[in-house]
Amino acid sequence: MSSQQSSPPGQAEVRLGLFGQLLGMTRPFWMVNIMEMIERLAYYGVRVVIPIYIAQADEIGGLHFTQTEKGWIFLWWALFQSLTPMLSGGFADRYGYKKTIATSTVIKIIGYLLMATQREFYPFLIGCCTLALGTAIFKPGVQATMVHTLNKRNSSVGWGTFYMVVNVGGFLGPPLAHYLHGYSWPVVFYGCAAIISLNFLMLLTYKDMPAGGEQKGDPFHVFWITLKNIVNLRLVVFILIMSGFWLMFMQLFDMLPNFIVDWVNSSNVVRDLGLPDGLLQRNSTRHPQISQEWLINANAGLIVIAVVFVSYLVSRMRRVHSITLGITVSSLGLIAAGFTTSGYFCLMGILCFSVGEMLASPKMNEYLGVIAPEGKKGLYMGYANIPQGIGWGVGSLFAGHVYDNMGDKANLAIDYLSKNYSLTDVARPDAMNKLVELSGLTHQEVTDLLWSVYKPYELWYQFAAIGVASAIGMVLYARWMRKYEAPDV
Repeated sequence: MSSQQSSPPGQAEVRLGLFGQLLGMTRPFWMVNIMEMIERLAYYGVRVVIPIYIAQADEIGGLHFTQTEKGWIFLWWALFQSLTPMLSGGFADRYGYKKTIATSTVIKIIGYLLMATQREFYPFLIGCCTLALGTAIFKPGVQATMVHTLNKRNSSVGWGTFYMVVNVGGFLGPPLAHYLHGYSWPVVFYGCAAIISLNFLMLLTYKDMPAGGEQKGDPFHVFWITLKNIVNLRLVVFILIMSGFWLMFMQLFDMLPNFIVDWVNSSNVVRDLGLPDGLLQRNSTRHPQISQEWLINANAGLIVIAVVFVSYLVSRMRRVHSITLGITVSSLGLIAAGFTTSGYFCLMGILCFSVGEMLASPKMNEYLGVIAPEGKKGLYMGYANIPQGIGWGVGSLFAGHVYDNMGDKANLAIDYLSKNYSLTDVARPDAMNKLVELSGLTHQEVTDLLWSVYKPYELWYQFAAIGVASAIGMVLYARWMRKYEAPDV
């Protein structure tokens, strides 16, 4: 599977094939991959169900906050999780990657415990921010260790493998959440706290990688170096463009879960495939529906199967070109997922979105890893999280407001009751049942009625447009960067 490339006289550089590159990966590479898988298993055990727990109007045992309140929670979650690595990346280079990972694990456990026990808005928000802080500190230590184990020839496959392993954890998270939710909502959070604690054992399995930077300076000096290095036009423009991608991207996990529970009718899929009860939505008032976490889990499932091969296929493509193509495909997938109430269309849209994600997201980390100067790998891996922080944060507020007004089925039912039955004092959790009672229709028929009257699918157009704008920005960025980068960057 290897191929010989032209090289200067006296040198014979062999480009290894896919399996040759995988077999050449070092022990630290595999150990941090396993730690990332464990961390993602716990994280997505919470992340895929949290939109329902926070804001679904009829969820038994849920918090029953509004979509806008959910948006505020996700805004602060995004700021803590995605902007903190800008600082913690520099600290990882300074104090060591393993110490950073151990510290983050303690903080994450505290976050899960707070989320399990707090039901008021601000205490629960503090729990979410604590989990986000631990996640933020975790990322640069793991990703910088990855960078030190890779080189230009195997970085595409290496980052693709990392992304696959991340999604193995992401794929196992939803069934874990579904199982733990069968006991109670708090058990979901307690179980994830227990799982993340396994990473303390994994830290004993390999030697720390030398950071390569200056191992001196107090925390304020590290903070100053972090801020100074981000003042780079090339880096700032890349961050702004990718922020648009992440604004669009995060709606698959923040808004689509509520949209699926509210609108998507997957009963045909359940019937045609004969799906077991373990995959179905609990307490559904309509025909048997696939649980939203299992529908969205198609994203992680496809990535687990295909991302290493896709990364190998695009390993010779310029990284910015792969990112551009990925953003475009993901934007189309997002529209397809919410364009109709069909469960089949939703599933196909999620799979299309996943192909775009495989083309774009690993390449973003790879790109920053390649252009990062020696001794600043952790710092640049910290910068990799800034676009997600900006996009996720701004998108959370925007999406919360949009969904409250255009997509939340309970809110639309309240509006319909007010306009057609002159009822103005109906609570969100009771709105659908009241409309069913007064109209004489079934829950599915009322859902179809509200869909035709209010057209909630139109909310996806604006997010897809932001994604397309980011793709256009990436095309222009790629043309600009040709002057400064090697052809293989």
